[in-house]
Amino acid sequence: MQPTLEYTEKKGPAVSIYVKKNNEFQQTEPLSRECPHCGAHAQLLPVATPSFDVLVQTPPKHVGLVFRCAACNEPRFLRAAIRSIDAERVELAPNLVEVERVRERFQFGYLPENVERLLRETFDCYTAGAYNAFASMCRRTARAALASLDAQTRRRWQDATAEVLRIGEIDAAMAHAVDAVLFGEQDEPPEIGPDESAVLIEVVKDLFYQSYVRTAKLRAAMKMRRFFAGQGTAKVTSIDRGRRELA
Repeated sequence: MQPTLEYTEKKGPAVSIYVKKNNEFQQTEPLSRECPHCGAHAQLLPVATPSFDVLVQTPPKHVGLVFRCAACNEPRFLRAAIRSIDAERVELAPNLVEVERVRERFQFGYLPENVERLLRETFDCYTAGAYNAFASMCRRTARAALASLDAQTRRRWQDATAEVLRIGEIDAAMAHAVDAVLFGEQDEPPEIGPDESAVLIEVVKDLFYQSYVRTAKLRAAMKMRRFFAGQGTAKVTSIDRGRRELA
């Protein structure tokens, strides 16, 4: 099963939208999306909408719309195709297309500074839809991370990648492309497209989470458990010792 995603623009649920003759902007239901600025899934409130007269006089194929996020008030820019124009209203296509994509989130604070910097740039390439730049940055970031980890990490990463691809039911050709991007010996990684990038981003996030975030959290949890276990043991007096002290 191959995932298909929109990369340069993100499409949301269908909503019927009209621009009426009196310039009223009508939505059949409220529009909500995840905000790339604050991360909240909030309603989008219209701020700037096209004029009916302009649309009738110079009918474009697409129009731009400006909304604001109800949670943080940051502007949101969307685009819609013109579906139909009549004497009373202009109907816009129901699938509004977001110009800004939500940035990938990760717990970067657990990473070494140089690896963090590279991984942030890697995610930026993915967000921008620069597929092959994303592949190149994945290769570079993976090599930087492997250089800072123990000698067995590369083999663990290859095994973990194979397991993730198996769970995701990824076909052999795409699995080979993902593996070649991360672990290939060629000077340049293979060219990839949106489908391969959709899989690769999840593999990369899983690898870095397991090696840095999960490891750090698990070590901290064990250290805390052992500390309190030691404190508790020191305060416990055995029954036999208590009897001897009382004798």
